[in-house]
Amino acid sequence: MTTGVETFTAPPARPGPARWLKKNLFSSWLNTLLTVVSIVVIGAIGLALGRWILFDADWSPVVESLRLYAVGPYPAEQMWRVWIIVTMVSLLMGISGGRWGGVARSFALALAIGFGLLAILPISLEYLALASRLRLAGNILAVGLGLLLGRRLPIKGYQLALAWAVSFVLTLLLLGGLRNAAVAPFLPFVESGRWGGLLLTFLLAIVGIVASFPLGVLLALGRQSSLPVVKAMCVVFIETVRGVPLVTILFMTSILLPLFLPPEVRIDRVLRAMLGMTLFAAAYMAENVRGGLQSIPRGQVEAAKAMGLNGWQTMLLIVLPQALRVVIPAIVGQFIALFMDTTLAVIVGLLELLAIGRAIINSNPQWLLLDKEVFGFIALIFWIFTFSMAYASRRVETAVGLGKR
Repeated sequence: MTTGVETFTAPPARPGPARWLKKNLFSSWLNTLLTVVSIVVIGAIGLALGRWILFDADWSPVVESLRLYAVGPYPAEQMWRVWIIVTMVSLLMGISGGRWGGVARSFALALAIGFGLLAILPISLEYLALASRLRLAGNILAVGLGLLLGRRLPIKGYQLALAWAVSFVLTLLLLGGLRNAAVAPFLPFVESGRWGGLLLTFLLAIVGIVASFPLGVLLALGRQSSLPVVKAMCVVFIETVRGVPLVTILFMTSILLPLFLPPEVRIDRVLRAMLGMTLFAAAYMAENVRGGLQSIPRGQVEAAKAMGLNGWQTMLLIVLPQALRVVIPAIVGQFIALFMDTTLAVIVGLLELLAIGRAIINSNPQWLLLDKEVFGFIALIFWIFTFSMAYASRRVETAVGLGKR
């Protein structure tokens, strides 16, 4: 006779720290030995590195040249333009975090924390003025205001994407100014040769990443096309660009391209470098996307045709979204490589972040032996942004369920 009372088995309790340590680090004598040796080695390296950073290193070439690292030889009297751009980006980042949440919100909070750390940086006001510290603190408020607006206002996704596109156009306008001083005397022209530092690195990377993605997708689709002419053109472009190093592409777009243009047509050298990096990244992007397209089972296409979808609808609505989902790690890896490849722009005369570091070392005889501090600082900057991209990639992979059934 049943009593009608159901019994449930409680799930096992989560293991505590001691049990986790025993299971993962001290489960056997060999694991215990490896754990102890690893702790000793990591501790010794950490202590030596910390002693060098805090006591032995001379950070004067970094501390005394913060503005050069940020914007290069950009005119000091026009720095208000850069501050407007930073505030605009901070506001949009906050709105994106409030609207989309997830990775965007994490980046917005990290940006606010970064501004706060810079504002309280313990260096002399001679190298980081009080006005600059107050502007940095003001950008924290801009991020906070953006988060609030993103949550409260009914902002659509396409509107926010359009705002980012408009902000990039405004950024170029503010940085370059106008050649005709009569139109806007408060916005004099600043040639791109005076753009530099982290600012130029960001511009090259952002343009290369944003522009190469749709171009690479189109090239991948063209390579899969049934039209012989389209397929042949895409194959020739992809294999030609992938067969030469990026340095060659930069030389071709920066030096050879003007030779084939009419005398009255002159393309800015920063735009030429952006063009070269975009074409180079698009060729590799096309191969990544093509690999994703080939991984989609044929049954997906047949099912779409059975539902009455035509070829373009099948590709855009069924095949391409699944292909892009599969190759997210490869795409992000390509973006990270492109961000690091911006250092090659020095070959065509652009003073990106690494070139600014070299110039700072050579500008003062007392700093010639302080290359470890300078390059270590630059390496830290690159690591922060490449790690952020990798972190965003992992979050996106988790959100779309990549690697799960």
